[in-house]
Amino acid sequence: MSQENWNLKLANFFSLGVLLLGAFIVLLPLFVVFITSFTPPGNALEIFPQNNWSLANYRDAWQRGKFLLAFANSTVVAIAVTAFQIVTSALAGYALARLKFRGKQALLLVVLATLVIPFQLLVIPIFLVLKWGHLINTYGALILPTAVNGFGIFLLRQYFQTIPVELEEAAAIDGANRLQILWRVMLPLARPALVTLFLFAFIGEWNDLFKPLVFTTRPELRTVQLALAEFQEQFTNNWPLMMAAITIATVPVMVLFLIGQRQFIRGIAATGIKN
Repeated sequence: MSQENWNLKLANFFSLGVLLLGAFIVLLPLFVVFITSFTPPGNALEIFPQNNWSLANYRDAWQRGKFLLAFANSTVVAIAVTAFQIVTSALAGYALARLKFRGKQALLLVVLATLVIPFQLLVIPIFLVLKWGHLINTYGALILPTAVNGFGIFLLRQYFQTIPVELEEAAAIDGANRLQILWRVMLPLARPALVTLFLFAFIGEWNDLFKPLVFTTRPELRTVQLALAEFQEQFTNNWPLMMAAITIATVPVMVLFLIGQRQFIRGIAATGIKN
């Protein structure tokens, strides 16, 4: 075996070891949460229960957290926000990628600048606007503040720039206008970026605690994260019950990510090709 082949195999072995170590570090907390959730009620906290494992924690967590209502509210909010972000990001991203107009670069810089402004910094003016519009304690308060996202605009703008202009020119020759080109040519080709944006937006809204905590007080608008917050007690915690609740809240987004992971990786890989 040549020295070059040996060095290549050694490098591959080292890379595999680093990846396995990283996977272990990431998955260990999830494993501990999952195993702990099966500790029988009334027992001390055990990573590996000696007695028979019990599903009672999941039953109690589902009932106490009212997760059916929380899942419904979180799903409605997450899907609505995701739909708004996909539409606004597609329109704005296409304009920044293809149209020529004065101030285009300045507008792009403004979009990128929004990525470094924390949402918490804007909460007071947003709250006042929502109160003025009588949207506090409504679904609108949970949907509208994040209906437009600078990351989504930049993501689709970058992906649209990787698509050959000749395809749009051919569609224009056939009589298609800008919106038809966007709908029939660009968006089908941008499927990986759309899936990436969908996953980012949906998971971000599903895990959001700040908006429901600040903009709503009605119990019927409780989301998954508000339901989880109720399991955190001031002085003592029922850890197995809390771990079961965390598992219940995490499973939907994990399944969603596993379904779209291939398109997600393609979308992330392709959006950095052009500046």
